[in-house]
Amino acid sequence: MAEERRGNGIAGLLIAELRRRQGHRLGIRARCRRDYGLSSMWSGLGFVPKDEGLGRGGDQETLDTWWLDLGHEDLFTEALSDALLVVTVDYSVFSGLRGAGAERAVEESRALEAGWLADLIELTYTPQLLLDVREIENRDERKHQRNGLSRLRSASPDAAAVSARQQELTTAVSKELPEAPIDGTLRARLRYVAETSCAGLQVLVTRDPELERLADIAWDVARVRVVSPAMVTLHVDELRQAQLYRPADLMGTAFSAEEVASGSEGELVAFFEQADGDSGTAFAERLKALGADGVLWRRELLRDGDGHPVALYAWAMDGRTLNVAFLRTAAHPLEETLARQLLFMLKRLGRERGAQVVRIADPYLSQAAMSAAGADGFTEDESGFTALIVDLCGPAEAVSEAAGAVAARAGRTAPSLPAQVSPEIASVAERVWWPAKLVDTALPSFIAPVQPRWATELFNVPAMLVPRDDVIGISREHVYYRSAGHRGESVPGRILWYVSGGTAGQQGKMVIGCSRMDEVVVGDPGRDQDGRGASSTRRRPAWNPSTPLRDRAHDGHRGHGADRLCAGRVPPRGPVGQPYERRNQPARVRRVHARRDPGQRPLAGGAAHLRGPGTPGRAPGVGFIPPTAEL
Repeated sequence: MAEERRGNGIAGLLIAELRRRQGHRLGIRARCRRDYGLSSMWSGLGFVPKDEGLGRGGDQETLDTWWLDLGHEDLFTEALSDALLVVTVDYSVFSGLRGAGAERAVEESRALEAGWLADLIELTYTPQLLLDVREIENRDERKHQRNGLSRLRSASPDAAAVSARQQELTTAVSKELPEAPIDGTLRARLRYVAETSCAGLQVLVTRDPELERLADIAWDVARVRVVSPAMVTLHVDELRQAQLYRPADLMGTAFSAEEVASGSEGELVAFFEQADGDSGTAFAERLKALGADGVLWRRELLRDGDGHPVALYAWAMDGRTLNVAFLRTAAHPLEETLARQLLFMLKRLGRERGAQVVRIADPYLSQAAMSAAGADGFTEDESGFTALIVDLCGPAEAVSEAAGAVAARAGRTAPSLPAQVSPEIASVAERVWWPAKLVDTALPSFIAPVQPRWATELFNVPAMLVPRDDVIGISREHVYYRSAGHRGESVPGRILWYVSGGTAGQQGKMVIGCSRMDEVVVGDPGRDQDGRGASSTRRRPAWNPSTPLRDRAHDGHRGHGADRLCAGRVPPRGPVGQPYERRNQPARVRRVHARRDPGQRPLAGGAAHLRGPGTPGRAPGVGFIPPTAEL
């Protein structure tokens, strides 16, 4: 290329045109003399240095082999990982794995390859590692390092996405660490973080103290944890212990969850009704192709008690966004209920992974899922369905401000809410921005004591060994029958479920869940609110109506009450070190102890002292309390 034309992006245009014309090929390979010093150009175009060799000229100069993958699956494409934890490593760790460096560095790095970790952890490298290996001066050492790459999994995220994420990180560094020089070394460190994030991974292992210094920025911007090898082994051990005691059942029911095994994609075609353009082999191939784009996709399959597939979804993290490429439900008596539960599971998964946005991009979404998405706060546009996750408990203005910031990052807008908004608006905001809670609004909260055996039926807390009822366990909407006495309930409102028995701090004598109360009806037990008898009410799961009525018969009230409750759930747990924020919480009850130790449920202990207004000394009933803690 003529010198006067260089620096105008012409090389990028040439590569783009070559990709357009030859897009059916596996990739583009180029060889270039090492002493030309063009590595930044090739890497900027998305190429990675795969190998090297000697030129044919008399001087036998070293030629680098650069490779641009076009994203096609081939015989060498690795199967989906079944490891408990997949992590990326930088050069400081990889060189230790290959025996380079001080004895302590080698020992710490090789701890990741201990025998007991073989089935629990998988090490992955990204293109930046190849660039760092290329910079080794000694040719024999470069060859030695490259030979070790075959023992690791390769991740090749989209180059454009990586560049955009790297720019976000650079901007954050300039703001948070203004004294840090933005040079090539820092950009390389940030590229490790960006590539890890865009590959759908969340753990980057390093021995580089300067990269560890960027850990907070990496988490805040890209949702990547930068940790040492020792921290990884500790983290895996915790995950392994959790998995040993974690049942495969879904919410304590007979439904079960499992990852889709490689090679079984074709078997699922018959269970999921396909739309035009995504039927038969097209569906199986699209499902099988996930992962060919360099992103670690998790493909999850739900089965009913008879082993039949009932739901399928595939997800991956991309910074602060949880992307869902597949979301299907099969014909089943509980298909609509499963779709609603599945959407909430994705929101909860996103919160646990530190996401602020859940984006469903399946162009052939099942009808049940589309209907449920609208009811659960997802909005639709040309890219699919999107929901915001606003992880904040505070005043309405603070929550809406946080929602606006999340929406802006997702290219959307969110309304600004003033203080003391109406209960109706507050209830909608909490549903759409889950798990947000607005503490200064007129939306009331009520506490309802529940015996442990009924808490198990409704929330699976305390958990039991035998499966609970599928309909009650999977449903997001219930009808709770009780005696007809008025206790000041108003709609909309929140119900906080308090386990009245058991041992405090051990899933007993604590608030274990929150529901949105949509309707309160008092009437004849044989007829529902529409006067058509109990049939229409029974379309929703009835939570053991006979026992609550019998327990409250001494109240002296005739008839029965039915509270329609939506979105009942146990309090979600946040990532380690990422507590749920609470601001300016009012205290209008006699005594509330809120314990917020990492990994423990909120509002543990002391809840037995809650009282309704104007009822001192009376056994706890349904009484008003202000919005409290995370639920």
